Amino acid sequence: MSYKIQLTLAALCAGTLITGPAHGQDAGGAWEPKVEIPWNRYYRHAELNGWMEELRAAYPDFVSIQEIGRSYEGRPMMLMTLTNSATGADADKAAMWVDGNVHGNEVQGGEAAVYLAWWLLEHYQDNERARGLLDSRAFYILPSQNPDGRDHWFDAPNTGSSSRSGKKPLDNDRDGLFDEDGYDDLDGDGEIGSMRKKVAPGEGDYYLDPDDPRITIPVRGSDKQGDYLMLGSEGIDNDGDGRTNEDGPGGYDMNRNWPSDWQPNHIQRGAGDYPFSYPETRAIGEFILAHPNIAAVQSFHNSGGMILRGPGDESVGPYPSSDVRAYDALGEEGEIILPFYRYMILWDDLYTVHGGFVNWTYEGLGIFSFTNELWASPQYYGGERERTGENWFAQSRKNQLDWNDSVMLGDLWIDWHEVEHPLYGTVEVGGFKRQHGRVAPSFMIEEMLHRNALFCARHAEEIAEVEIESAVATPIGDGLRRVVVTLVNDKVMPSRSAWAGQKGIGVPDRVTLTGSGIEVIAGGVLTDPWRPETFRMVEHEPHRIRLEEGVPGKGRVRLQWIVRGGGDLQVRYQAEKADDREAAVSAAGG
Repeated sequence: MSYKIQLTLAALCAGTLITGPAHGQDAGGAWEPKVEIPWNRYYRHAELNGWMEELRAAYPDFVSIQEIGRSYEGRPMMLMTLTNSATGADADKAAMWVDGNVHGNEVQGGEAAVYLAWWLLEHYQDNERARGLLDSRAFYILPSQNPDGRDHWFDAPNTGSSSRSGKKPLDNDRDGLFDEDGYDDLDGDGEIGSMRKKVAPGEGDYYLDPDDPRITIPVRGSDKQGDYLMLGSEGIDNDGDGRTNEDGPGGYDMNRNWPSDWQPNHIQRGAGDYPFSYPETRAIGEFILAHPNIAAVQSFHNSGGMILRGPGDESVGPYPSSDVRAYDALGEEGEIILPFYRYMILWDDLYTVHGGFVNWTYEGLGIFSFTNELWASPQYYGGERERTGENWFAQSRKNQLDWNDSVMLGDLWIDWHEVEHPLYGTVEVGGFKRQHGRVAPSFMIEEMLHRNALFCARHAEEIAEVEIESAVATPIGDGLRRVVVTLVNDKVMPSRSAWAGQKGIGVPDRVTLTGSGIEVIAGGVLTDPWRPETFRMVEHEPHRIRLEEGVPGKGRVRLQWIVRGGGDLQVRYQAEKADDREAAVSAAGG
């Protein structure tokens, strides 16, 4: 294979077609980033902040960074604003919010958020679409909603599912003590495995798989005599209540602490005392509320390979059909961009979530919002093996060990070994390390980040882009003129969600007609261009028409005014979640 063909294939895999030397390319056409970030590993919170600082230093006209708050343990929540400052301020552009890692153990969302910024910046010069996004849009990127939980997942003994919470101490077992019975690393290896104990035949509930003694099989439905007891996760009963590891650090869930459909703890575990009761959610909420230009939201979680939207609970009711069309168009394209991922509705296809983040940003603020659950276990294997069952990998320890043995050369498994336990005596500790299952293995991280980041880019590309297609004044006699203005939006998303219009959220789009020496007699939406006399007139301030549901995705809105006077006319379109537009009104036939 020739060197030129190899370069072209490599560029296609990276998402960029090489067309010749440009910024970031050497004379031979090979792309070289200004900021070289290894995307085959995960980073602690301070390291992610460090990469953002390097991007700011390399691209000072595109990147600014600010602290929007502090976590419970005092870690700075650093937010990157990404846009081309030469084409306008971020607040004057329609924007997208991107975050990750609301749950401490769901680490790869942080890398996905930074990857989006890195890819757009590094390809500004050689990719027209990256250039268009940075010129016309703003991105607000917060890699980690939960920096305390993130760092605790890295730095303390954990399983793949622990360190989900923030780190404000709570009394999870209601015994009057806080965080007194967490995981115990009995063997000091930095991992929390499982415990099992060998007992006399017939006294146990499990027996060893004869083909692989790493696997224990329940006695149920077999003629085997159990000689093992499974004792749960590695740990001891620190508070003497007969339970193990039931009150670890924290215990709240920031993805249950948002205002829309918030429910108290006895209904929704981890919800907190009231919405925004945690410092992290409060800081995020204050920023988003102060930026009504945010028109799109992407929040990264893991795992399961899902593209999720609300509602989080059936009682919320279905979303308006016009909004669902926009969601469906983006979600279905996401299934193409992200192999093995499924586009799903939270309550209907997964489970009920009260007080979820993307539920609040859509239902409370009218922003089109997705949660991507990064990493789908069928990506470990594919083809025929994936089709043998819906969840064949997650439900089969044999398949998981096969992957560990054949591809990872045993790196993810801790062999069973004896440890002394203060209550149970000699036990065996072993199992998978925390990197198994929920996070992509190192050699598969970059593809996961690239595909998910580019799904964000596609979402941002479909933010409403309203143009004044025509603005024409026609004399109708007696010194009167009829002014017809057509607004067009060729993007998938409307300029204002139907939900926002129906619930009265935010400020409607406004279209204003002005001119010297004129009187605006009537104005309204033209429902039938062939019957201008039937337009739907506004009752007050006829020069200004409010569009409660904005300009529809892939659609048009026609407006009409009747004015007296012969002065020049100007029309101005203003919106919270689309760019403002102005145009002079021309004379019919002019």
